[in-house]
Amino acid sequence: MRLSQYFMSTSKQTPREGQSVSHKLMLRAGLVRQLAAGIYSYLPLGYRVLAKISTIIEEEMDGIGAQQVLLPSVQPASLWKRSGRWESYGEELLRFRDRKKGEFVIGPTHEEVVTQLVGAEINSYKRLPVTLYQIQTKFRDELRSRGGVIRTREFLMKDAYSFCRSEEEENGNYQQMRGAYGKIFSRCGLDCKVVEADTGPIGGKRSEEFIAISPSGEDKLIECSTCGYAANLERAVFKIEKEGNNSVKEMRQVPTPGTRSVEEVSRFLGSHPGDVLKSLFYQTEKGLIMALIRGNRPINESKLKSVLKVGTLQLASHDLVKEKVGVEVGFAGPVGLDGYQVIADGAVMRGRNFVAGANKKDTHLVNVNPDRDFQATKVGDIGYPIMGDGCANCGHVLSFRRGIEVGHLFYLGESYSRSLDVTFLDEMGKERYFVTGCYGIGVSRLPAAVIEQNHDEAGIIWPKEIAPFHAVIIPTTERTFAPSRELYYHLKEAGAQVLWDDRNMSAGVKFNDADLIGIPFKIIIGDTFLEEGKIEIKLRREGTIEKMTKNKVSQGLKELLEDAR
Repeated sequence: MRLSQYFMSTSKQTPREGQSVSHKLMLRAGLVRQLAAGIYSYLPLGYRVLAKISTIIEEEMDGIGAQQVLLPSVQPASLWKRSGRWESYGEELLRFRDRKKGEFVIGPTHEEVVTQLVGAEINSYKRLPVTLYQIQTKFRDELRSRGGVIRTREFLMKDAYSFCRSEEEENGNYQQMRGAYGKIFSRCGLDCKVVEADTGPIGGKRSEEFIAISPSGEDKLIECSTCGYAANLERAVFKIEKEGNNSVKEMRQVPTPGTRSVEEVSRFLGSHPGDVLKSLFYQTEKGLIMALIRGNRPINESKLKSVLKVGTLQLASHDLVKEKVGVEVGFAGPVGLDGYQVIADGAVMRGRNFVAGANKKDTHLVNVNPDRDFQATKVGDIGYPIMGDGCANCGHVLSFRRGIEVGHLFYLGESYSRSLDVTFLDEMGKERYFVTGCYGIGVSRLPAAVIEQNHDEAGIIWPKEIAPFHAVIIPTTERTFAPSRELYYHLKEAGAQVLWDDRNMSAGVKFNDADLIGIPFKIIIGDTFLEEGKIEIKLRREGTIEKMTKNKVSQGLKELLEDAR
């Protein structure tokens, strides 16, 4: 492709809207352009990267026997109501009515659609197992789109769905898909960590995420360098330091004027934040509840939902707490709280002599002790890990990292086939529910994840398998223009994916653009060619230069590509 004819615009300046390294570079390199919040157009360079990623996915999916389909984006609301996700999915689900007042959604995922499809097409165990996948546009009404193409409202996704006869068969499918994902991300040049994850709105029995390690990632994970345990923060389990053998003291009231937050109370009383009880009220479909956790630990709402076994959970407003409970937020506590469930974190029940709200304005209680002074309705792990927590498996101190979720595996079991009443006949002629799994890859966020791990001050450094082009030919003078054109057509005929920078611009501009857009090899035809008859090939990642005669460039480029990352 001749750059003078290519639909590409680069920029020296960092755009104001750029949020992360990848976002800034994708805008500067002319890969994407934003149309609206969370909605992007992919320009030719960006689309070539997406197309190559899609090809890798298709090859690895075909390699494990998955079959490609294309399912509709628009789905009837009735399916979502039958599965229960019409209510539980939340406001991210885009819903609309057609002119006949029929209710529909624009699909964020396709579990309902594919389950109904397979149920209608397969009625015998003889046709199982089967795995179907698609690469298709999805829609989620994200409240805050961020990170460029990392979290958007419209995005490209590979979603696969497996249907099996038994849990054992589905376990085999799950592991097969896990292996294929590892190959996909490796071929894309990503360093990924597989971690335990929360099932979220998809549901199911268990799940794992593939996280591309990046300091700018929005996902947080913990890992143990001793035993290898790793988990998303939402799912993480951990050990905390054992409590000392403090004697139980007498509870008493203390005035705490104007001190509502944990930080204010601990500072006012000279207490450690971990010795202050944080009392939070939540609204659920079962009513108002209080969640109780130590003040130095954030509450994990996913875990709290699981302990409560509820579908909806929302932090109660100050006005609602005042109206229903008769107490101001910041001074609420579990002692003497009647008529409401108290869900306590396990670390609370193991502690002694806490500070807690007295359910009276400007007043707290000190030396509050569980069981003696209040009873918890339920006890469970409802907290996030913090620095210093130990591994639940081996006790070694956990480390914290950030990353970008690029893939997700879900073992669903019979949840969707049961809710949609979809069955097959087994060997005995008995109706059985399909055992299923679903598996996603964020295709349109993969380029950003790759850039986060593969860039320098000059720009993007594409891994060879997903680079939009493998090489760019750069003539540095008018005298080398003709030989550069000749080489371009020669390499093109040989099947090379090559750009020819035939623009009427300085060599410096051409070099800078080549580095910015991340082409693995610059084929430079300049003074060295005129003086020595040799062409220079500069490697983008290593910065080294190989010299060779013009007739050896095709073979030399092929060999360099074989050795490149």
